[in-house]
Amino acid sequence: MATKFLMPKLGQTMEEGTVVDWLKKEGDTVSRGEEICEIESDKAVLPAESTAKGVLLKILVPKGGKALVLEPIAIIGASGEDISALLAESGAAPAAAVTTPETPASTQAPLEMAAEVVEVAAPQAPGGRLFVSPRARKLAEERQVNLALVKGTGPEGRIIEKDVQGYLASQPAATPLARKEAAELNIPLTSVAQPGIRVTAEQVRGAIVTAPPTPAASAPIVPQPAAVGSLTPMKGVRAIIAQRMLASSQTTASVTLFTTVDATEFVAAREKLKDAFAKELGFNIGFNDLLAFIVARCLSEFSYMNVRLEEGGIRQLADVNVGMAVDTERGLLVPVLRNANLKSVKQLAIEFRALVERARVGKSLPDDISGGTFTITNLGMYGVDEFTPIINLPEIAILGVGRIRQEPAVVNGQVAVRQMLRLSLTFDHRIVDGAPAARFLQGISKYVESPYLLLA
Repeated sequence: MATKFLMPKLGQTMEEGTVVDWLKKEGDTVSRGEEICEIESDKAVLPAESTAKGVLLKILVPKGGKALVLEPIAIIGASGEDISALLAESGAAPAAAVTTPETPASTQAPLEMAAEVVEVAAPQAPGGRLFVSPRARKLAEERQVNLALVKGTGPEGRIIEKDVQGYLASQPAATPLARKEAAELNIPLTSVAQPGIRVTAEQVRGAIVTAPPTPAASAPIVPQPAAVGSLTPMKGVRAIIAQRMLASSQTTASVTLFTTVDATEFVAAREKLKDAFAKELGFNIGFNDLLAFIVARCLSEFSYMNVRLEEGGIRQLADVNVGMAVDTERGLLVPVLRNANLKSVKQLAIEFRALVERARVGKSLPDDISGGTFTITNLGMYGVDEFTPIINLPEIAILGVGRIRQEPAVVNGQVAVRQMLRLSLTFDHRIVDGAPAARFLQGISKYVESPYLLLA
């Protein structure tokens, strides 16, 4: 019996995927568990395995096409089998999941599709309706978001979770009651916001009284000269980065601490490790490997930095998972070294290179780039001395690492040339105060200056 092959869910936050390539063509025989296509989520490109045995009878979503998670993208069955009923169902599913005034009841999607795409009774435009994924609707309800104000980027313009997240990131700070009343009154918070002032419910109500009357006639639109250059749509990893960085800057009380560390012994320790293990490993242990080891140790010692802010309070995290920012052709990715506090420098070095290799070819696994509790971002190789990194939500802090360079320094009352390193720690002051954060940074500095203390 023919079955539908559905868009797989390749990560906790994945709501839609893009078919990068079909590894099988229509008419090919496939086995259960055999890779038949490659799917791109918002983070990586991964192969998808067939869920049935038979013949690939029909490809519903072509190469480059998008579909929501659990939407059918192909049909697998016996050779010559009649699949007209499945084609009819699949053809109706992308258009709507429920009956609309323009869509007769006979074209409704099957039951499993109705569970994935939900109509919300709010007008998107005169005569139109909104279609919203369950995760997006749940988030909108929790955060008092009027979905009529959110632009959908999913298939057929459907609103998905990242659309709601992007809308929230673009909104000014406001009290919960202000957000609730603005949603009910269909008033954009941006229309009543004032620089540096949190929007209150009184301001929202006042917007109704002070709203200017609609002019009888609009002023003529003067054509503007076309902009020079090309426009590149912001999508995929770039769009995710933009949303998360904006959300981080708007929702955290970020403070950055800077310090300069004598890294002479740190450089010497790295050279010794490199010489000791280069032949065995086939590569040189790097500064990032040592930094990951040091930061993991400090996250265990200063456990108040290994936490997460949740709705009910501050959650202490049991695992120490260190993310390492990596530059790839697809954009910035942060592979995660899990349980880094339980591993040696050599183990971290091996694991980190495997993670980086998968990230740079777009083959990261879902667990490779999720679950981090702290992030390290190193721009030293680009000649950057110090910078202000942005917190990688939902983490509460991030360590920025500059270049190591020779500088004159006073050692035992004498001027000497030393290897100096600048570190910058950005943290969320809502969760951690300045003094505890400074002690954490001091701990990292101590191990950089005297790496032999890691043996204690």
